[in-house]
Amino acid sequence: MTTTASDASAVLLPDLGEDIEEADVLQIYVRVGDLIAIEQPLIEIETEKATLDLPSPVAGTVSAIHVRPGDTIRPGDPVLSIERVVSAAPVDSAIPEPEQTSTPAQAQRVVTQQPPTPPDTPTAEIREQRSPGPAPLVAEQSAPIPHVPLAAPPPLAEGDLESRPVFASPSVRRFAREIGVDIRSVSGRGPAGRIDIEDVKRHSREAPIQAPATNHTAVSPGPLPDFTEFGAVERVSMSRLRRTIKRNMTLSWHEVPHVTLFHTADVTELEQVRRDYRGRAEEAGGRLTITAILLKITAAALKAHPHVNSSIDAENDELVLKRYVHLGVAVDTPRGLVVPVIRDVDQKNIIQLSVELTDVSERARAGELGLQDFRGSSFTVTNLGGLGTGHFTPIIHHPNTAILGIGRAERRPVWSEPLGNWQPRSILPLSFTFDHRVMDGADGARFMTWIADVIRQPLVLALGS
Repeated sequence: MTTTASDASAVLLPDLGEDIEEADVLQIYVRVGDLIAIEQPLIEIETEKATLDLPSPVAGTVSAIHVRPGDTIRPGDPVLSIERVVSAAPVDSAIPEPEQTSTPAQAQRVVTQQPPTPPDTPTAEIREQRSPGPAPLVAEQSAPIPHVPLAAPPPLAEGDLESRPVFASPSVRRFAREIGVDIRSVSGRGPAGRIDIEDVKRHSREAPIQAPATNHTAVSPGPLPDFTEFGAVERVSMSRLRRTIKRNMTLSWHEVPHVTLFHTADVTELEQVRRDYRGRAEEAGGRLTITAILLKITAAALKAHPHVNSSIDAENDELVLKRYVHLGVAVDTPRGLVVPVIRDVDQKNIIQLSVELTDVSERARAGELGLQDFRGSSFTVTNLGGLGTGHFTPIIHHPNTAILGIGRAERRPVWSEPLGNWQPRSILPLSFTFDHRVMDGADGARFMTWIADVIRQPLVLALGS
């Protein structure tokens, strides 16, 4: 004989991965009293990289909801409470509890169930085939969990910052520098005052926002004027993605000495190759674009110039050379610019890349990519040619050390020495921005010349290679 009892559990927001410290609540799919199945979506959240559903780790009845649409929550914060039914069945017939931790594969599992939108939440389109985040954490509780912030450490006097010893690993120092925290101002809670990443995060939350460290004195623009003096205005809150873009671009611009080289390449033969093989790509489910072909050419260029496929460790004065080629591809979406990653580009042929690029771009615009789709790029490619842009100055996607910009090809008359006359040719503008700490101008010029030479002779890279 078995008995049942009520068991209250709080569903907590799980760890969302590297560098993601908070998320915004967009929608709540359930109400108090609803019966919940395992893996049923509970809420929709937006992180700085993706929009995700949070699935339920247990089955039961919703007893309390601790968040509202528009709230900003952090990993470990309670989302809602579920009354579970605990069975006292014999050991040999007991059903094992579901795993409380998540793996990368579970985090990317696709949920096809479309939850109902309750009448008291904002109406929004609920996308199917969205990848939920990692399975949420569950904490046992008998009462609502109060959120008690850690007490802020006493501030240090300005004169003490310069002389106090700092006990922190290089990775912690780098993390502090990247989020604009002066490591000397952080109070460590480890042995002998050692500082870890959690200390830096706590200090960042509790201290006033600081600008990224630079070698020059930053000049604040000061407060904005009162624009209502000149006419009607409207203030619109920046989305989490747009705020992330703002922060990342500011970090990259302050930390990295950018240099941009402008180049042109004759794509007449390359365009003919694209037309000849686009049917083959369509049969495979992709679109053979100039970008897809240039991904393959860029991968080969990175193999020939490995220092471009790198990141700089400024703390240890080291260059991290990456033996893999994972290319980030900038995609314009209704939410803003995102950079999903296509992995192992050097190991795929152009037809395979055209299929993957088509799929990634469509899922990015539909908001169906997971967090793992944005991690691990070693170099970035961005194409503004479809919008009519020629040369431009792309900003490096930190922590990469370079980015290739592709513009719109134009037909121009070019003098042909062998023929002794002018010939119409398709000329492609290319913009290459690199970190001057890693490369000199001559290095960048050699990289671009290598790419331009291969573009002029596209058969050097066979479609099946």
